[in-house]
Amino acid sequence: MTKSRESLLNDKITSLLIKFSAPAMVGMMVNALYNLVDTIFVGKGVGTLAITALAVAFPIQMVMMAIAQTVGIGSASIISRALGAGDNEKADEVVGGAIALNLVSTLIFVILGLVFLNPLLRLFGASETVLPYAREYMQVIFVGMVFFAFSMSSNNFIRAEGNAKMAMYSMILGAVSNMILDPILIFGFKMGVQGAAIATVTSQILSTLFIILYFTSGKSALALRFQDIRLKKQLSQEIIKVGSASFARQISGSIIAVIVNNSLLYYGGDMAIAIMGVSMRLLMFLVMPIFGIVQGFQPIVGFNYGARQFGRVKEALKTASLFATGYVFIGFLVIMIWPQAMLSIFSNDVELIQAGTTPLRIMNVFLPLIGIQVLAASLFQAIGKSKPALILTMSRQIIFFIPIVLILPLFFKLTGVWMATPAADLLSFIVTGIWVMKEMRLLDEQEEKETGGYNPALNEG
Repeated sequence: MTKSRESLLNDKITSLLIKFSAPAMVGMMVNALYNLVDTIFVGKGVGTLAITALAVAFPIQMVMMAIAQTVGIGSASIISRALGAGDNEKADEVVGGAIALNLVSTLIFVILGLVFLNPLLRLFGASETVLPYAREYMQVIFVGMVFFAFSMSSNNFIRAEGNAKMAMYSMILGAVSNMILDPILIFGFKMGVQGAAIATVTSQILSTLFIILYFTSGKSALALRFQDIRLKKQLSQEIIKVGSASFARQISGSIIAVIVNNSLLYYGGDMAIAIMGVSMRLLMFLVMPIFGIVQGFQPIVGFNYGARQFGRVKEALKTASLFATGYVFIGFLVIMIWPQAMLSIFSNDVELIQAGTTPLRIMNVFLPLIGIQVLAASLFQAIGKSKPALILTMSRQIIFFIPIVLILPLFFKLTGVWMATPAADLLSFIVTGIWVMKEMRLLDEQEEKETGGYNPALNEG
């Protein structure tokens, strides 16, 4: 029995979760800092219209993130399997092929984005007053998207070889450099939203250089070879197939943003989009570390389920749910008790702070339920049950949120847009709870069969 296998089967679940989740949680939180920091400095240095511009621009960036994650996650799966089989040559070829696919797809998106920039921004909710700010920001972001896509997808390669810490260092470098450059360019050089965009692109260039140095230093199990950077049809098809679920999740968020931003513009104007933009940045900062817990949770569950250790599967779900819910509940209390303080982090605009207090509370009223929703979907992924995993992943954003956000404003106008988030959270939680309880009963039955009716937990001591 290998050391890692023995650890996954016998170590305390709490210790395993901390060991596997901590680096990923830090990485996810750092990732969320990019847009949070940009919004804070832009709001303080330029104003509310600039915050609205970033809220309009972010869903477009999500499309790019969807492309990068599709390539990154798809290729990481192939790389892991190749390394596990001892085929380092194939793993290196996948790295080169994935970089080529990422480069070509990103360049196509960038060219189309720059050519159709104005109609694209209007589609995502930019009014005539916000359009100049959004265009100024996105022109720079589009130019730097190649670096953003490279660093995002390549971090998946690094995780695939088992070096989660190095991937975390790459993201920390980008976030810290972004935080340093933002005030210098926005306040020092008075470059406004363009300064924020330049800071973001520069930070991604630094992350890209860091990753290239890592791959060429000999410290990585993978080799970045120039001759491997070319499109390979069969490999590209396999990468896209494996990464397609990730693309669907990411792109759905962008589609939702089109609907929400246009509803907000119609019922509440630019100020409503700014409030939503700030709220979403806060929510992302709170929720992203949960996906770090998921990254630690999945291998524990998958390994123990495969080893027919069903009691440890249930224990992992319970422990991870407590971690995730406890973490989010702290953020929930902060938002509910000090909403104005949270909004004032982003802006000095008294109107935004006063107008945003009630919407911020409404949208986050069921925030503590999100952790269990996310973990439940990953539970079914880890045990190989794709149908419930897909349905639970789609339930909140697609199945419930889209119809609700289209219907409620017809009756409650702007308040209906704010109400759509908690309504979708609650309905998704109910569906998740029913499905998880059913799965827990199945695990109990399987555990009873494995032990012949003997339950060690009831016979200790």
